[in-house]
Amino acid sequence: MKLVKGLLLGSAAGLIAVGGAQAADLPVKAKAVEYVKICSLYGAGFYYIPGSDTCIKLGGYVRADLAVGAGDYGFQQGAAQGANNRLTNYWFSRARMDFNVDTRTATEYGVVRTYADMVVTWTSNAVTGSNPSAQGGSDGAATLGLYHAFIQFAGFTFGRTVSIFDTPWQSYPAGGPDHIPGGSNNVTGVDQVAYTADFGQGVTASVALQDMSTAAGGQSNLWNVQGFATAAAASAALVQGNYGVSGWGGTRSPDIVGAVRVDQAWGLA
Repeated sequence: MKLVKGLLLGSAAGLIAVGGAQAADLPVKAKAVEYVKICSLYGAGFYYIPGSDTCIKLGGYVRADLAVGAGDYGFQQGAAQGANNRLTNYWFSRARMDFNVDTRTATEYGVVRTYADMVVTWTSNAVTGSNPSAQGGSDGAATLGLYHAFIQFAGFTFGRTVSIFDTPWQSYPAGGPDHIPGGSNNVTGVDQVAYTADFGQGVTASVALQDMSTAAGGQSNLWNVQGFATAAAASAALVQGNYGVSGWGGTRSPDIVGAVRVDQAWGLA
């Protein structure tokens, strides 16, 4: 009896030992790895780029338009379009994708920011015929736009962005009319090197060197600079009273722009 009892106890002990060993061999559920961490240093929407200290925020939109008999009040403009004659398509469409990238990197000397806003647009033919562009229409092809592309560090801005001469209520994106004072109407910005000093209490001062040769309307036209193939042809034309056609003058130096801005609860000036 004692022998049987001993065998049973030994068997039970062996089963417990085997069960314990099998339980130890079971896989333990690992803690979920957070591959993309939230970056709360610069506001909502930023995430750390894996393996770096740089925070990134992605944004944008997709837009689709359909215009029927829009004429000059649609997103296609031109004399033939406004007339809606037999050369025009009475309806046209547009598809657009905007994509922007905002990064921030903390350094020993301050935060380095990069920002880019890119847009790809496809517009259907608004005007038919052999040369739609000459009649104010599009050519039915994709176009690439670059609204902003700049680097900011320690108060400096390098690249393409809104001019410090422009006010927030002027033109795009505010949507106001172009004739409101306080802007250059360069809706996609200008290439520039700018510095902004912050004095606190909402008071800032900025100075910039702007490359107006890259902005619409930045150059003044000159006369008698083109239109004649040779000097002899130009002389003959001058004798006949033909003073040639206008052309755009070259840029010798950047525009120097300064601004003092006050932001308060009542608004800005």
